[in-house]
Amino acid sequence: MDRIQIRGGRRLSGDVRISGAKNAALPLMVASLLTDEPLTLAAVPHLTDISQLAEILGGLGVGITMNGNGHAEAETGRVLKLHAKEIKSTEAPYDLVRKMRASFLVIGPLVARCHEAKVSLPGGCAIGTRPVDLHLKALEAMGAEIELKEGYVYARAPKGLHGARVAFPFVSVGATENLMMAAALAKGTTVIENAAMEPEITDLGHCLQKMGAKIEGLDTRTITIEGVDRLHGANHTVLPDRIETGTYLMAVAATGGEVELLGTRGDLIGAVIPLMREAGVTIDETNRGIKVSRNGAHFTGVEVTTEPYPGFPTDLQAQLMALMSTANGTSHISETIFENRFMHVPELLRMGADITIDHQTAVVRGVEKLRGAPVMATDLRASVSLIIAALTAEGETTVNRVYHLDRGFERIEEKLSALGADIKRVKG
Repeated sequence: MDRIQIRGGRRLSGDVRISGAKNAALPLMVASLLTDEPLTLAAVPHLTDISQLAEILGGLGVGITMNGNGHAEAETGRVLKLHAKEIKSTEAPYDLVRKMRASFLVIGPLVARCHEAKVSLPGGCAIGTRPVDLHLKALEAMGAEIELKEGYVYARAPKGLHGARVAFPFVSVGATENLMMAAALAKGTTVIENAAMEPEITDLGHCLQKMGAKIEGLDTRTITIEGVDRLHGANHTVLPDRIETGTYLMAVAATGGEVELLGTRGDLIGAVIPLMREAGVTIDETNRGIKVSRNGAHFTGVEVTTEPYPGFPTDLQAQLMALMSTANGTSHISETIFENRFMHVPELLRMGADITIDHQTAVVRGVEKLRGAPVMATDLRASVSLIIAALTAEGETTVNRVYHLDRGFERIEEKLSALGADIKRVKG
C-alpha cells in the first residue's frame, strides 16, 4: 500500500493550478444519463472516485471516452465525453456502489428516464451516517414506488415522475442534486425548499440548463424546476475545486511563503478568506486566481463552526485544525455536519498537537512546533490534514493509507513538490 513521506520545515513558493472540483464532476457525469446525446465535460480531475463512477456508468450503458489530458480553460484535467445513447441496465450493484456514496445519485436520473432503477444502498461511511432517506422520500413525492429489499432500493414509476413540492428538513447536497436531475424530466413543476446552495449545486444547474432544463432559483434555498420531455447534449467545464483551493491556502498559511492559486475564485471559499485574514494570513485575489502569503509574522487562533454553504465547509475542518495546531493562542473548531469527523485528532496528537474534544467542539491549543511521526489517514479530508501538519513538522512524517488522498486530491505530492515541499510517494 502506498505511503507518502514528508520532511517538514520548508516554505512554499510559486504557483499551483487548482483542479476541477470532484464534488461537481461526479453529479455532472451522472447527468449524462438524462439524455441520449453526448455530454462533454472539461477539467475533470484525475481521481479514483472519477474512475469508479465511470465504471458504474459504463455498466449502465454509458459510453465514455477521454480526450487528452488538458483543456484551454484548465491546463490540467481531462475532457470526458459521456454518451448514454441507450440505457442497457438500470441496476447499480453493491460491489461498485459501496466504493463511493456519490454513485447513489444515479437513482434519480434512471427513474426519470427509464421509469425504474435498482440501486444498492451505499452502506456505512467513515465520517458518520449519511442516510439516503431524503432522496427516497423526494422520489416518492414525485410518484415513484420505493421498495427496500436485500440491501437494494427498487424504484419504479411506470407512468413517469411528476412534479412535487419537496421541503427538506435539513440541507442535503446529494438529495438536492438527485431531485434536480429527476425533476428535469418529470411532468410538471417541482419546487425544492431548503435546497443546498453549494457552488457544485449551481454548477450542476448550469449544465442542466445547457442541456435544455428549465431551472430557476439557483444560489437560493428554493429551486424550481419545470420538467421537459427530453434533454439534449451539451459542453460544460467543471468549476474549480473550492476544497483544494482552501487546502492549498492553509498549507501555505501553515508553512509560510507565497503561492498563487491559479484558475480558482475567492467567492467559492467566501467564508474561509475572512477567517484566514483574521488569523493573520495575507490573501489577495488576482486576475489569475488567489495569492496567499505569510512571510515572517505568525498567525493566531480562531473560532469557527462548520455549516452548509455559504458557511465554513466541513470538508476544510480537518485542514484548519492542522493549521491551528501551531497557531498563537487557542482555537475552537465546532463540527455540526458529521458526527465522526474528528478521527484525525489522535494522529495529530501523535505529532505533538494539543487538542481536546468537548462534544462537537475541538479545543486546539497552539504549540511551538509539531514533530514528524508515522500516522494513518482515516478518510479523505483527514489524510490531507496530516499532509499539512507534516509540512510544518520537525523531522520526517510518513502518512499511511494514502489511497484516501487519491480519491480527492489530484497529484498532490507533485504539486507540493513543485512548490518546494520535501515530499515523495513510496510505492507499497
